[in-house]
Amino acid sequence: MLEQPVPNTWLFFGASAFLVSVPVFFQAPLVRAFPWLSLGLTGVWLAVSLFLRKRPATHLAGDLLLGFSLTWLAGSLYWGWLRTEPLLHLPVEAIALPFTLITLSRGWGKVGNWFYLGSLLGTAVTDAYFYLMNLIPAWRQLMQVPPDQIATIFHQAVVQMQTPAGVGWAIALVALLLTVGGLALRSASLHAWVFAGAVLSTLLVDGLFWLVALQF
Repeated sequence: MLEQPVPNTWLFFGASAFLVSVPVFFQAPLVRAFPWLSLGLTGVWLAVSLFLRKRPATHLAGDLLLGFSLTWLAGSLYWGWLRTEPLLHLPVEAIALPFTLITLSRGWGKVGNWFYLGSLLGTAVTDAYFYLMNLIPAWRQLMQVPPDQIATIFHQAVVQMQTPAGVGWAIALVALLLTVGGLALRSASLHAWVFAGAVLSTLLVDGLFWLVALQF
């Protein structure tokens, strides 16, 4: 029998999913045009999160925002200066992993840390698909070519993704994310629901990218 979820689990689940989507629609264009501004905003998110954590009524929200600050920092560093090298994507996204593991081992910041881990897992699964389908060269080209050549590269990548292997790996990785997210939702712990929100929202973000790619 499933445990009854604690209050606000759905709220934090939705907030977690939203915060995973924010970098895609807001940070991505910002960091391309103003990388230093994006990096500087990390300090803003961090300051707000620490302020919220000091108040009992907003402690958990501040904790979640702290985890978001870690993902924002990694995104700013990679997409601001290192985006032409896809092999560095996952290592940079994992830059806060030592901090997360150390603080979790001490029982500190469960909500924020599990949000970061869920976001990182989603990133790792997405990157795994690029590796498995040999899409890394296409990624590298997209970061370097002029806009009028993007459509050709997208089209070639979609052709690879629509092969039996491409569809098969996509199904397998989607099933993995659904399984991990579903198992997390069986818990009554708030941090587990936050983790699930971050993991499952990866499917939404990747699905949107798939739809965009199909337009080329």
